[in-house]
Amino acid sequence: MIAKITKGSNFAGVLRYILNPEKQTELIDASGVRLKDMDTIIQSFERQQELNPRISKPVGHISLDFSAQDSDKLTNETMVQIARDYMSRMGITDTQYIIGRHHDKDHPHIHIAYNRIDNNGNTITDRNDRFRSEKICKELTAKYGLY
Repeated sequence: MIAKITKGSNFAGVLRYILNPEKQTELIDASGVRLKDMDTIIQSFERQQELNPRISKPVGHISLDFSAQDSDKLTNETMVQIARDYMSRMGITDTQYIIGRHHDKDHPHIHIAYNRIDNNGNTITDRNDRFRSEKICKELTAKYGLY
């Protein structure tokens, strides 16, 4: 399992990418957002962003990619469990997120969009996130018996 982390300033862009029908997306988990349609999802994230307008890049986007050899064991439920475990270990808690599974590649992968402004208006830290992520990916690969 590998993770790619990006940060940005535009929720609409990342959400439209993750939920793009051409990617054969399944929305497999979400928390703290209204799921009526694309506009309400975007508005949910933008409203929470207003709790801390000083943050220039409130958008968190993480892609978790798995080996094609693990396809049989990676049900939606297992991928949600892995994603939640990953987010918890990364300190991405008490905030809005969605998890979309794409089916446009040979290897299983999911995309997590989250608000770097938590439910209390505090910033979720990104300090050393790439180093922490690499360590966590190795731990989770072993924990879940992934290739």
